[in-house]
Amino acid sequence: MICKTAQPLLVIEDSDEDFEALRRVMNRQAVTNPVFRCTDGDEALDFLYHKGPYSDVQKFPCPSIILLDLNLPGTDGREILEQIKQDQDLKIIPVVVFTTSSNPRDIEICYRCCVASYILKPIDINRLVQTIQSFITYWLDIAILPDVASK
Repeated sequence: MICKTAQPLLVIEDSDEDFEALRRVMNRQAVTNPVFRCTDGDEALDFLYHKGPYSDVQKFPCPSIILLDLNLPGTDGREILEQIKQDQDLKIIPVVVFTTSSNPRDIEICYRCCVASYILKPIDINRLVQTIQSFITYWLDIAILPDVASK
């Protein structure tokens, strides 16, 4: 698989199981993009704004794409999405929501905030793997992502 190695992926996900499934599929597909994980909303905002332990921009670059769970401890995914899309420097980053919520209100809120895609996490492990493979194929191989690092 051809991957754009300079394009980091930020995964904002509190579920170890879901993140591990993502990592396994990425390893199987030989994805070489750097992957960073934040497990709650406050940590994600620190990462995006290079605060606290994430102040080293070389070590923790601005992501080219964000995979966001909505239901997070602390600042939730909806609030993070709103903040990203209101920030001049961050709003260019595609945000793909990856969540268990099929609530029509959540879907509407996310698209009103210009989310790039809204993907439901399947409960079945085989469907989950297929969904992750589709995400990787489209967003990390086919789609052209913005070069956020040059900003």
